[in-house]
Amino acid sequence: MADIAKLVEELSKLTVLEAAELAKALEEEWGVSAAAAVAVAGAPAAGGDAAAAEEKDEFDVILTGDGGKKIQVIKEVRAITGLGLGEAKALVEGAPKPLKEGVNKAEAEEIKGKIEAAGGTVELK
Repeated sequence: MADIAKLVEELSKLTVLEAAELAKALEEEWGVSAAAAVAVAGAPAAGGDAAAAEEKDEFDVILTGDGGKKIQVIKEVRAITGLGLGEAKALVEGAPKPLKEGVNKAEAEEIKGKIEAAGGTVELK
């Protein structure tokens, strides 16, 4: 067990580049992927906050309510989604419901602005 502790201590001193080289050497030697080992070895060198610093790039636009202006919101939902009148009405009346899923930040903000201008409420997830 002491040998494993020493090995872990030595591996934790590796730079990200050295860990990548080690992973490649292990893949070549044993014929297995060491991607998980690289991710673990690279995490301390990156400060552990790298994943938290990444900005979300896909959003789901969720209609949360019509704000008492159902007709105006239905019109905007139809324009945004291309749904027919019945489907748009059902979506608005069934809120909270997703309007669009997996859209970029700019499109999500644009949709949110249009729905809010019509009187509705929107949540971005």
